[in-house]
Amino acid sequence: MDIIVVSHSQGRTWRLRLEARRVWGWLPLAAVVIGVLGLTFVAGMNLQSDRGLLPKRIAGVWGAEFSQQRDELAQVKAKAEEDARALARRIAQLQAHVIRLDAAGTRMTQIANIDPSEFSFDRPPAVGGPETEAFGTPAVLEDVIGSLDRLQKTLGDRERQMRVLEDLLLASRLEREVKPSGWPIDSGYITSGYGSRTDPFTGLRTTHPGIDFAAAEGSQVHAVASGIVTEAATANGYGQLIEINHGNGYRTRYGHNSKLLVKIGDRVLKGQPIALIGSTGRSTGPHVHFELVMNGNVVNPGQYLDATR
Repeated sequence: MDIIVVSHSQGRTWRLRLEARRVWGWLPLAAVVIGVLGLTFVAGMNLQSDRGLLPKRIAGVWGAEFSQQRDELAQVKAKAEEDARALARRIAQLQAHVIRLDAAGTRMTQIANIDPSEFSFDRPPAVGGPETEAFGTPAVLEDVIGSLDRLQKTLGDRERQMRVLEDLLLASRLEREVKPSGWPIDSGYITSGYGSRTDPFTGLRTTHPGIDFAAAEGSQVHAVASGIVTEAATANGYGQLIEINHGNGYRTRYGHNSKLLVKIGDRVLKGQPIALIGSTGRSTGPHVHFELVMNGNVVNPGQYLDATR
């Protein structure tokens, strides 16, 4: 039997003569080739994964590694989220400290009468300088948390110190408010001092328990310190009298008024008008008789009041 092979591209033909004895000689070789190809195909099919891409053993190893990496990534993500929440909580605490410090600082600047244009907690501190080369390594989260801890402790210490300072300033201000100082009138002059004098009605030597300030009739009489009005009525010799209790043992009296502007129980502030100058009671002309009582004893007002203003 002959097999003729024709090549159109080359324009040639080949003739293969198949003799029976040659065919039987090739059959073992063909069987071996076919067997090898079959075994290779079967082995490849057995080694393929479910998707037909990777060997099952390798796919299993890689799948386990991927699962472990997913778990580790989830743990890292959870820790990062917890760290972020902790950092946010710490920042919120620091913001609360700063707000309280700002409030306390603003209060103290008001108490101390500091000019807001010179010092204000509403504006950031004025800082600056030329740009220089940075040095050091970037901070990690542990460094940031540690810095926040130290800052929070410092802010807490400063807040306590500022509270104590505020209490001291308030006490000082309160002491200034309730301690008598200044004159009880805006303009005028002293007509009679404290101590021994000749009585204008009898001509005899007597003790004058206060200081007389002469001023225009109807002008205002001011409280020389803050306090509570304990008397506002006509009294023997004083005419229309105002008495104010300032605490700490201080009381002041204002006599001979033509009109009272406050009543018993009223709270008055330092410098507040409390009466109008008059000449009621035992008086020779418009003036205010001013007395200072300390722990129940009448004392010389001159040692407490600024006579020169």
